[in-house]
Amino acid sequence: MAKGHRSQIKRERNAQKDTRPSAKLSYARVSVQKACFVLDAIRGKDVASALALLEYNPRYASSIIKKLLESAIANAENNNGMNTENLYVAECYANKGPTMKRVRPRAQGRAYRIEKRMSHITIVLDEK
Repeated sequence: MAKGHRSQIKRERNAQKDTRPSAKLSYARVSVQKACFVLDAIRGKDVASALALLEYNPRYASSIIKKLLESAIANAENNNGMNTENLYVAECYANKGPTMKRVRPRAQGRAYRIEKRMSHITIVLDEK
């Protein structure tokens, strides 16, 4: 446990904060496994080629991740004053979100559970 005044603790916590531009989407209606297929394709790529990959990727998750990447690029330009040509995808990952549980009626009075999974997707950019 950190000792000291509350403002000092907050100051120390903010000093350790990551200053790289990022964007996060919580509760995306796509499973972590399906989102990771697309995220693995763009990890480490520069922003222009990552956007091109996402534009022509047929997976549903690519449309969600494309909007998220565009948001991260806008954050880098407006909040950090970075140049778009120098940006690349430093980190991108999907964490497990809550699962919606639904019931599917089956034969002879049985019921099967359907799990509609969600994920929290994060993209972090950096300059070369």
